[in-house]
Amino acid sequence: MKHLFFGGIHPKYQKEMSTAVTEFIRLDPDILVIPMVQHIGAPCTPLVQVGDRVLWGQKIGDGEGLCVPVHASASGKVIAVEPRPHIRGTDILSVVIENDHQYTPVKITPPDASDEDAVLAAIREAGIVGMGGAAFPGNVKALSALGKVDTLIANACECEPYITADDSLLRSDPRQVLEGMSVLMKILKPREGVLAVEDNKQEAIRGLEKLLPEYPGIRLAVLPTRYPQGAEKQLIQSVTGRQVAPGQLPVSTGCAVFNVSTFAAIYRAVRLGLPLTRRLVTVSGEAIAKPQNFIVPLGTSFHDLIQVAGGLHDRTERVISGGPMMGVAQKDLSVPVIKATNCVLCLLKDENGAAENPVCLRCGKCCGVCPMHLQPLYMYRFTNAGKVSELDRLHIMDCMECGCCAFTCPGKLPLVEVFRKGKQLWKEAQPK
Repeated sequence: MKHLFFGGIHPKYQKEMSTAVTEFIRLDPDILVIPMVQHIGAPCTPLVQVGDRVLWGQKIGDGEGLCVPVHASASGKVIAVEPRPHIRGTDILSVVIENDHQYTPVKITPPDASDEDAVLAAIREAGIVGMGGAAFPGNVKALSALGKVDTLIANACECEPYITADDSLLRSDPRQVLEGMSVLMKILKPREGVLAVEDNKQEAIRGLEKLLPEYPGIRLAVLPTRYPQGAEKQLIQSVTGRQVAPGQLPVSTGCAVFNVSTFAAIYRAVRLGLPLTRRLVTVSGEAIAKPQNFIVPLGTSFHDLIQVAGGLHDRTERVISGGPMMGVAQKDLSVPVIKATNCVLCLLKDENGAAENPVCLRCGKCCGVCPMHLQPLYMYRFTNAGKVSELDRLHIMDCMECGCCAFTCPGKLPLVEVFRKGKQLWKEAQPK
């Protein structure tokens, strides 16, 4: 049974742009910049120095607490350990590797798949994080769900326009995803596994339907296409009918959600002993010459990726890391692909639709599409007025910045941008 979540929108999905080319291009860049921050939590400390030779898959950074290691995505020589531009908009300490193009691997022994502790340790040592965008350490998320969940959900919705990296993974090698799900199901022991996919991915659905009889504990949930179906709380409601209460985590509903690319990475780590050193990335948008999907070593610059995709149109207005709804515009194309980079989106000047003098019309459309049942027009008003008590009453911290309100706003208000400022005001007002 399908359960509809409140709100949501139906933008132009434009996914056919990057699926016209079915074969993946594998990049082999000369220089790789590996940031020590590629996850939510504490940054890594470099484990190598300038002049060191590194092997493909070698751990080159690690840290304590909420942290997972980073690895060399090619073999070669370390030519710098210094701050470099990052997709966050700041300079982050990074290890710069001169690729020798040999990809000489470090020797890693896969864990005993029957040993739960060894499997969780392997997920951590492989540097696996949520690859749908959140980048939360995978082993910590799995540990938090031990003994608490009855449903394990694989998120294959990929609901943002243009992005087709997960869809391409499911069409090319769905068994990796299902094997990765099986690994976690043996640890978490849920009653069922659910692979949730939107109904605009028919080729992937047909492939999964053929394979699923081999995996009796996993079922396929085909959901109606609607943004933001892939958001964790909305997906849980769509699949199970349960709602995550404000301020609570998905585990409170007995559910754990992982992105399908994360499951594929878990399979490679546990079955093959391979750390997370590369990923599928969609390069798309009206401003790119050849939209398609690429297999990219982590640390590849956006510039190199865009050049392989044919280069930018001369009327390009912006390049975004991620999708058009929740992605972050980039000011420097030397920024590298990291673990959470699923898309490099290139848009023309006339695709933005921004207004010079945005005005709130008090139409209330933003309230009707907010999947979190919030009141964006009042959040916008009270953020601009600096009234933190009102922002607290309106639950501004429940805003997931999905952009539905901004998309539907006829006055073209910069709602998400303002809500980010409102959240910062709220944080600064909290007792130290």
